[in-house]
Amino acid sequence: MKTRFAILLLCVAIVSCGKKFEETKPIRKDVTETVFASGYLEAEGTYELTALSDGYLTEVNFEEGDLVKKGQVLAVIDNKENLFNTQSATQLYRIARENTTSSAPLLLQAKQNAELARQKMEQNAQQEQRYRKLLETNSISKVEYENVYLDYQTSRTNYLSALESYRNQQQQARQNEITNRANKQISAETLGNNRITAVSDGKVYQKLKVAGDYVKRGDVIATIGSADIIYAKVNVDEANIAKIKTGQKAYLQLNAEKNKVYNGTVDKIYPSFDEETQSFVCRIIFTEPVDFKVAQTQLQSNIVVARHDNALLIPRSYIDYNGYVQIKGRDEKTKVKTNFVSNEWVQVLEGINDSTTLVTDQLSANKMKTSEVGAQLGK
Repeated sequence: MKTRFAILLLCVAIVSCGKKFEETKPIRKDVTETVFASGYLEAEGTYELTALSDGYLTEVNFEEGDLVKKGQVLAVIDNKENLFNTQSATQLYRIARENTTSSAPLLLQAKQNAELARQKMEQNAQQEQRYRKLLETNSISKVEYENVYLDYQTSRTNYLSALESYRNQQQQARQNEITNRANKQISAETLGNNRITAVSDGKVYQKLKVAGDYVKRGDVIATIGSADIIYAKVNVDEANIAKIKTGQKAYLQLNAEKNKVYNGTVDKIYPSFDEETQSFVCRIIFTEPVDFKVAQTQLQSNIVVARHDNALLIPRSYIDYNGYVQIKGRDEKTKVKTNFVSNEWVQVLEGINDSTTLVTDQLSANKMKTSEVGAQLGK
């Protein structure tokens, strides 16, 4: 990760035993530590307009850069299956609804059966009462009465059964009506999926399909987002994410505008790790107007994470990867304690001081002349 700052350094090239060395002394400077993060522009509320059914696009009513309104029909899919299912569901619902009326054939028949069973029961009830009186006067035998009584009980059971059957038929008709009404509504909703509408007001940033294309459910047709609010979405590696806090200042440079630097502020640190980029994702909002508003534009940012006043600094080439430096006049290397290490500079906390002279044989690519002052300015 890059850490940038402004610094002046005096380097002297010397020759020792036939081998060239560079030597320097640490200097002190106020240093601003930043974390480098790359990313891209993204519009607020960005969403992907997707196909909700399979079929050919017969209409695509937008172009990149168009402003769209919520509910506006942006594309139409030709899916005959959804149309046929809706027509079938509508007809089945009509039949089911008719079957709940009193004139429905099944209900009418069940009602008539119950009525006949009731009449038969009443007739047998009257017969049972007459035979009971005859039995009381010993005008008939007990067996004759029991036969009549059994007929009455049988007819009563048949009536109750027929009445229950009628009620069950009514309930089943109502259930079928409810089921077919739901199927009709679902089919109508599915048919509506053939018309792709804007979820919210916004601007079309990407158009991915054209009329005539075949799409499947879930295919992205366009990317839409806010027409006014745009922010930077950047990736920060694991080694530096702990340094990032909301509210920190950031400097941003768009790849499309190499000569301009924008000011921004860290607005959000997303709570999950991005497996695809192997980094953490942060959102930086611009604190000044952005001239170039094209989503997915690549950019670089430097997030200010700390300021070190009067920091002791040495060039990166004077320290090895194990944290050792070579002090002039000593045979053995010395271990130093560092705070941050960038590609060019290192802040040293312990192990050397301002008067220590360091040497290295890692000569810079651009050789400095004796007593030449080189200026390294962070961007």
